[in-house]
This record gives sequence, structure tokens and C-alpha cells, in this order.
Amino acid sequence: MAAVAVDTATVGWHGVDGDRRFAFRKVADQSAFPWLTASRVHDLIRYQPYGESEGDSLVPTHVRTPDGNELELRSKELQDELSRKLGSDVQLMQLKHGVFDEGTISVISSATILGIARECNRPLDVRRFRPNIIIESTEDVPFAEDGWVGKRLILGKHADAPAISVTLRDVRCVMLNLDPETAQSDANVMKAAVRLNQNCAGVYGAVTREGELSVGQRVFVFA
Repeated sequence: MAAVAVDTATVGWHGVDGDRRFAFRKVADQSAFPWLTASRVHDLIRYQPYGESEGDSLVPTHVRTPDGNELELRSKELQDELSRKLGSDVQLMQLKHGVFDEGTISVISSATILGIARECNRPLDVRRFRPNIIIESTEDVPFAEDGWVGKRLILGKHADAPAISVTLRDVRCVMLNLDPETAQSDANVMKAAVRLNQNCAGVYGAVTREGELSVGQRVFVFA
């Protein structure tokens, strides 16, 4: 569903606490990845989850639909609505450690987003990229994250600052094409990423030290 921006977050061994802990399963899908995503139902990206803090996590309890209705996350009304849009039944699942594509943490720099935006000749909402962490670049060098693979990111100056081992580049899918406000698809966005950087934008990582994140923390790269 829609991305949720937060000013502070706790990074645990399984990523940002509360991130991707719920998913709707396509009941008839017997594959290893049966989850309903906006790549299948574009309008899903316009559903806005919200809720309240539970410990250090932001736990969604309700969803605001594109029509403005406010439904409980676990309600039959929401399940039935998404089933109709998909054309087959879905079922809400809560996953203790979350469900992820390639890594539990995704990171992208502002310079990479701007680089793709320039290639498209249009502004791009950061929500298209669905990162956990956005790093404000000190230099206008798109795709500098590629050079971080195999290195560590320390997110803050304190001794107990969270740390991430960068494992691989983020290969993009059609989600990149979807406008977060309208769910309209523009293939030029993904084509720009293909031309500029082999369809990679940002990186994935694994948490090597838990800790607290907040907007404005400095980020350090170590070999």
C-alpha cells in the first residue's frame, strides 16, 4: 500500500520495526511469493494505512481507501474490496519478521532520484522508490550507492548507532512506474533507470547493529 513517512524509527535485526509486517495473500496463488502488490493491482498504492505506536513500532490498524472510506485493517469490508479489485480472494496475513524482496533494509540517495528525474524530464515523488532510508547527498552523483556494496553504513555518530551491511544493488520493477497519487503508470521512469544504470537504483542491506534512526542523522560509509 502507500508508503508511510516517519521522523524516527527503530532498526532491528529484521529491518525497520513495523515495516512490511502485514500482507494480503492471494488465496489461489501457490507460488513462493503469493502476496498482493500494486504491480498486480495498481490502485493498491493509493490505499493509506495508519494506526498507532505499539512499543517502538508503528502498527497499522486502519486503511483509508482511495474513495475516502476508513476501514479496519482486519475487516471483511477491506478484504472483500481488495478481492473484487484483484478478481479473486485475498486473505490478510501478519508476518512476525516481515516479507521482503531481497533485503530487510533498502537505501537510496536523493542524487539518484534526481538523476532519474532529469532523465525523465519530470519531477519524481520519492515514494515511487519505496525506500526505508533516504540519504541526502552531499554531492550530485547519481548511483553512488553502487559503490557501497560490500561496505558498511553507520547511521549516526554515536557508538550505538545502527549499522547496515550493504549486500546488493536494488534492481527495479514496474512499481517504479506508478504515480503514488494517481496509480497511473509511466513506463518512461523505469526506462530511464535502465538507460542510466542497468535498471538499478539504490541498494539493499542487512542490519548488523540495531539502533535508533531519526531524520537528520549523519551517515558514514566504511569499507
